Amino acid sequence: MEVHMTADYLQYIENVFCNYVKIDTESDPFSKTYPSTEKQKNLGNLLVKELQEMGIQDAQLDEYGYVYATLESNTSKANVPVICYCAHMDTSPDCSGKDVQPIIHRNYQGEAIVLPDDNSQIITVDQHPKLRRQVGNDLITASGTTLLGADNKAGITAIMCAVKYFLAHPEIAHGKIRILFTPDEEIGRGVDKVDMKKLGADFGYTVDGEEAGSMEDETFSADSLTIKIQGVSAHPGFALGKLENAIKIAAAILDRLPKDRLSPETTSGRQGFVHPVHIEGGAESASIQFIIRDFDTKLLKEKEDLIQNIVDEVISAYPNSKADVIIKEQYRNMKEIIDQHPEVAEYAARAIQEAGMELIKHPIRGGTDGSRLSFMGLPCPNIFAGEHAFHSKHEYVSIQDMAKSAEVLVRLANICATTA
Repeated sequence: MEVHMTADYLQYIENVFCNYVKIDTESDPFSKTYPSTEKQKNLGNLLVKELQEMGIQDAQLDEYGYVYATLESNTSKANVPVICYCAHMDTSPDCSGKDVQPIIHRNYQGEAIVLPDDNSQIITVDQHPKLRRQVGNDLITASGTTLLGADNKAGITAIMCAVKYFLAHPEIAHGKIRILFTPDEEIGRGVDKVDMKKLGADFGYTVDGEEAGSMEDETFSADSLTIKIQGVSAHPGFALGKLENAIKIAAAILDRLPKDRLSPETTSGRQGFVHPVHIEGGAESASIQFIIRDFDTKLLKEKEDLIQNIVDEVISAYPNSKADVIIKEQYRNMKEIIDQHPEVAEYAARAIQEAGMELIKHPIRGGTDGSRLSFMGLPCPNIFAGEHAFHSKHEYVSIQDMAKSAEVLVRLANICATTA
């Protein structure tokens, strides 16, 4: 099967991606609404409009900010699986996503890129070695004061381009493809309100990976852990023997965390970690929020027990205070499910190789919507979108990598249709 992402498709990718990233879709971990920020619906509404203009008449945005759409099957072959292509619309609250100004760097040759709105922001090959694979490509960055939003608007762009390609090439067989664009992935709520019956797919693929040619079928397992500290407040002028300062209790807990292991800055590969991400409070009460990560789900408890032991040790020195440890499951390693359906990952691997790329497989030191979707009955590996240095002002993506991602999606749907 021939797939040619011609200059017209590259221009389409450039145009829509730059439009998408200009829309502020930053999610809010402290919001109680669905979606967490109403502005995410601005992109959702645009995507629905563009899909409908392509001819996808059932495209719709629901009350929770999810976009659902269907590219109908063009094959009469029986038993062709229904597949889902999924990407998320929100950007990380770790770095501002407001007023993104995308800049295109044509025919990149390995030079340092100085971002014009903040000359201290310089993207170099030394800092980002994977830039070496981008020589000759057209890179897109932000301007230095925001992230870019390629995570995951590159994935959205690739899916939209694949739909456009299929509609222009009816000779390429494919089964029914369900399109799902989600809000709030970056804050761990990306599939909280997905209607699985409405989605109606047999398996799926998130398009939220990094390097061109990569496919991941393994993620962290993840829990959140919150320590709620109740100290004893007293007037500082009369605090002798009374005050038990919750801020100092929190500081003592954090100080006892391992310094040379079990943190993001001291781990790599398959090593897990405990990571404090937020602290707030005063003398009377305070709280610390952690994320707990490991590829082996059983090892999460070891890390949680470590924190519990530290809390117990610290609080024992404060007889009138207390500290509660609250643990919540976030997501689990998708490999536990995908290993039961090996063909799902094999289809993606074959599509990447047929697109002329080396297959890159490694576990994700993070999670995707696919982690939870897999445990909700939709086995869901992750395919590259070309996004790099995400959650930072150095974020970049190339037009050519997004085009390759779209090509893989076209080939993948065809493989599913012709192999079943």
